[in-house]
Amino acid sequence: MQQSGSHFDGSRGIETDSTGGGRRFVELSHVISAGLVTYPGLPAPVITPHLTREDSRSRYAPGTEFAMDVITMIGNTGTYLDSPWHRYEGGTDLAGLSLDTLVDLPTEVLHFDDSRERGIPASALWDRDVSGKAVLLHTGWARHFGTPAYATGAPFLSAEGAEYLVDQGATLVGIDSLNIDDTESGGERPAHSILLAAGIHVVEHLTNLGELPPSGARFTATPPLIRGFGTFPVRAFVTIG
Repeated sequence: MQQSGSHFDGSRGIETDSTGGGRRFVELSHVISAGLVTYPGLPAPVITPHLTREDSRSRYAPGTEFAMDVITMIGNTGTYLDSPWHRYEGGTDLAGLSLDTLVDLPTEVLHFDDSRERGIPASALWDRDVSGKAVLLHTGWARHFGTPAYATGAPFLSAEGAEYLVDQGATLVGIDSLNIDDTESGGERPAHSILLAAGIHVVEHLTNLGELPPSGARFTATPPLIRGFGTFPVRAFVTIG
């Protein structure tokens, strides 16, 4: 059971549609655009035309035109998924990920946006059934995305928290913060190391987690099938109802 008096409540009574209106979807990804700074120090995406609409007119029938563009970006752009390959040589790459670990996952959302602590401890997770589920950590840090404030003082998952999620059989862990690890700890990355070694995918830079109920949503985040690549942007969303 969760320790009493903890600042890490992890749940919130967010109402879902009880009127019988059917499913609704909540977008959890940031928009990628040219020049977007996701993680300070990493290159921003560059979008350039390969074929403009004007140039395409000479290639197609009258009234028919197309635009084809080239995007150059690091895999760590926007809201992205880390596969084991990202951390470990010989780990599973993006092309090797199974859809049953990425699509329509039962989801537990833990709300920590009013916490006074940066590191999320294992004790904050004790009262939730996370086996076989996507575990989404709502810290509220997404409000700083795209600003200098996003880079420092960001919340993260503690090593003990990561070990607990492995022990309990979580399938995927996501966070709406700069990193699932403490980037101000001198280069150590225990949460990445622990989760990815266990084959648990990590999704970083989520948004809109405050709109989600503690339980009952279904999470999806799928990257393209790229061999020999460990990290790539995803269209992350949940289905409710």
